[in-house]
Amino acid sequence: MILETNLALRADETLLVVTDDATYEVGLLFYTAARTLGRSALLMQMPEGRVSGEEPPAAVAAAMKAADVALCPTAKSITHTNARIAAAQAGTRVVTMPSITMDMLRDGAACADYAQVERITHALTERLTKARTARIEKGGHVLTLDLADRNGVASPGVYREPGASGNFPSGEAYIAPVEKGASGTVLIDGSMVGIGLLPQPLVAHLEQGCLTHIEGGNADGPYADQLSVLFDRPENGTIAELGIGTNECAKLCGIILEDEKIYGTVHVAFGTNTSFGGTTKADCHLDGIVLAPTLYLDDECIIRDGEFQ
Repeated sequence: MILETNLALRADETLLVVTDDATYEVGLLFYTAARTLGRSALLMQMPEGRVSGEEPPAAVAAAMKAADVALCPTAKSITHTNARIAAAQAGTRVVTMPSITMDMLRDGAACADYAQVERITHALTERLTKARTARIEKGGHVLTLDLADRNGVASPGVYREPGASGNFPSGEAYIAPVEKGASGTVLIDGSMVGIGLLPQPLVAHLEQGCLTHIEGGNADGPYADQLSVLFDRPENGTIAELGIGTNECAKLCGIILEDEKIYGTVHVAFGTNTSFGGTTKADCHLDGIVLAPTLYLDDECIIRDGEFQ
């Protein structure tokens, strides 16, 4: 069970389940499971947020800081928020589960061997920390990123120490690239936050770390409404993240929580990255998945056409 194995929830600890109107069923499941185990648990429900990366209400943020473990199944992600940062700094183990469904708990990434996921994730996190540059290639598109003096972050799905934080289900190593150090184009062909599965790819164009336009997503594109927040102000379209999926059980389903964990994929995100070593605080944090990419770290091929080298 997640509460016992991945979170090591003890009898003397309090679990806070933060949920919203859209994911209440999942939130209630975890609250009930904790009570069945004889653990102290609280259930806090809030309205669904507008976009991923939006701050939760102040009362929710305060409760997260006061809990031993905060488990957050919500429709919109609160992973990259000040509330999550403050709670982790206070020692809370914070586990975010944006857009989680009951089906995702029965199959896919949630059912992985998390000891193996943990080993792979930490190994790749070390590689990201040591790297000074990254390059993503696919379909004739090339995006270069500056990683100098930035540390990789592990999200292994196992959070047993005070202040540990990440997603569940999980399995990714990620990093905040230098904000003005990304240039080129990247083919996003798996899924995108705000859209889901992509029936046709997006091509994101970046200059000095900022989105200039998205083919298939600008004013006249089919996804204009869903992606308009990226162009509301410069911070929203600034490169925020490079991530590598490390969970062999993860499946493409249109929900970024699982999609970005798919083994051998990479993802890029735009917007807020202050929660993991960057300097941008934006109105959003939107990820896009690149399937079967080729990835270089310091000109060494790490993934070729989706296969780890």
